[in-house]
Amino acid sequence: MRILIVEDEVRLADALVQIMLEQKYAADAVYNGEDGLAYAMSGQYDVVVLDVMLPKLNGFEVVRAMRKEKNATPVLLLTAKEEISDKVQGLDCGADDYMTKPFSPEELLARIRALSRRQGDVVMEEMTFSDLTLNLSTCDLKRGAKSVHLGFKEFEVLKILMANPKVVVPKEELIAKVWGMDSDAEDNNVEAYISFLRKKFYYLGSKVGILTLRKLGYRLEEMQG
Repeated sequence: MRILIVEDEVRLADALVQIMLEQKYAADAVYNGEDGLAYAMSGQYDVVVLDVMLPKLNGFEVVRAMRKEKNATPVLLLTAKEEISDKVQGLDCGADDYMTKPFSPEELLARIRALSRRQGDVVMEEMTFSDLTLNLSTCDLKRGAKSVHLGFKEFEVLKILMANPKVVVPKEELIAKVWGMDSDAEDNNVEAYISFLRKKFYYLGSKVGILTLRKLGYRLEEMQG
């Protein structure tokens, strides 16, 4: 799961990112409403944790703009305000949930998990392609009785490829979704993790391959023979 934190208190934002990383979630933080809206509209996040009192655009304006553009990413508003009218305004703007500061990390994580489950009628525990099964909880990749554990970035890359089995996924998209929009990662970083995945496919004896389409990207394929 990938979380966007939009919070102008830099220490709090960075602390929230660390909490997410400890849960094995990917997380990015931005510190004003304009950046928050731009990142949220990228489509790469599962949940947005959004402060209300932000410079440039406030949280109400951000979520209203997201919904106007048909972006349905779940939004959890986070604010020091406790007035009922503020909660009502936030929910009326299109937010999915509301928490007031101070809060416990445990409750925040529980609410994020609940919001992520609302995105679909069924919460997937596994993804499959051909003879491979990827466990989304344990990050284990399995073929038959044999399995191997994937590192975080290996897992994220493969999850994207499995979610788009007949589509060529550009390197730029993998960098944005796995390393983050502000990352210094380059093409060779992606190539390295594609190589790691191919080695693990080989270790499992899988007939799945990762096809490289030059200057376009990657696609999973079932090898013949």
